[in-house]
Amino acid sequence: MTEALKRLSEEGVAIWLDDLSRRLITSGDLGELLDQSYVVGVTTNPAIFQKAISAGEGYERQVAELAVRGVSVEEALRMITTADVRDACDVLHPVFEVTGGRDGRVSIEVDPRVAHDAEATAAEAKQLAWLVDRPNTLIKIPATRGGLPAITETVAQGISVNITLIFSLERYREVMDAYLTGLEQADAKGLDISRIHSVASFFVSRVDTEIDKRLDALGTDEATALRGKAAIANARLAYQAYEQVTASDRWRALLAKGANAQRPLWASTGVKDPAYPDTLYVTELVAPGTVNTMPGATLEATADHGEITGNTVSAEGEEGYARARADLDALARVGISYDEVVQLLEDEGLEKFETAWNELLASTKAELDRLSPKKG
Repeated sequence: MTEALKRLSEEGVAIWLDDLSRRLITSGDLGELLDQSYVVGVTTNPAIFQKAISAGEGYERQVAELAVRGVSVEEALRMITTADVRDACDVLHPVFEVTGGRDGRVSIEVDPRVAHDAEATAAEAKQLAWLVDRPNTLIKIPATRGGLPAITETVAQGISVNITLIFSLERYREVMDAYLTGLEQADAKGLDISRIHSVASFFVSRVDTEIDKRLDALGTDEATALRGKAAIANARLAYQAYEQVTASDRWRALLAKGANAQRPLWASTGVKDPAYPDTLYVTELVAPGTVNTMPGATLEATADHGEITGNTVSAEGEEGYARARADLDALARVGISYDEVVQLLEDEGLEKFETAWNELLASTKAELDRLSPKKG
């Protein structure tokens, strides 16, 4: 049942799990995924932690100890989440060693409430790297306009990063530029840039969800024919942008000094529309040097019936990219604004993470209050 995952890995796609909980670590299930399902990394976000901690399993003892110490809610939350990430990093460390630091990575996100404040985001990234204290951590920074300088500053300090919530091609290019600038600054400081790694999380399914909704509202035959095409076209053009940057003289100069390419990571790969194959955003986005981070259900579906047929992104070269561009151009012809959609998705994505973070703070406070020795 893992033949498809094996083939995916052989095609140069790193399979990461988009999930983490304490139970996943302590039960041995995470280690089993590494051994049997070709999983070589883990990503988290505030929504994932909110779900895990709200379920409560495995967290009560630590929360009780934090309550005895009388720590603040925010400090407690960071101690809980960084403990999970630290333990997951330890589970994945053998992969980190075998791949020379390329994989075996676990991501943890900065406080989404400071995503538009570059200085605060960079400071938070540095603090998180210190708290987790594992070489295979990736600090996640949202790709807001304000986050771009924070990417450069964080990389310049020698910290490996996962840039998240990327929806637009323009923003993706800005993210790649911010990473290269950070590497150049780190090199100028005398840091070993071969130790710095990065992925750029380009979101997929949410693009189709929003654009399909608009196409359905139009209701024309031309609009209907475009359903389910936008997300894959957008991601394929992102890979084209990646190829262009890694073919540049600027990148070659950094590569000569040992720099690691910032791999495109396909995020939000769980299919939302039951009309589409549940492995759509895996099988149609196979390309060397990429990462696909999958929720558990998508990983299982791919293992069970995913059909990996080789490179489905760049094998056709410019012809394939021209077709992807034509699909996005067709949206404009029916009156759908690409720029409006991707900005809306960035705003909504950040809002969802902020909501999850606030819910997480509230549930953590409730547990601290419940377990506090001063209660009553």
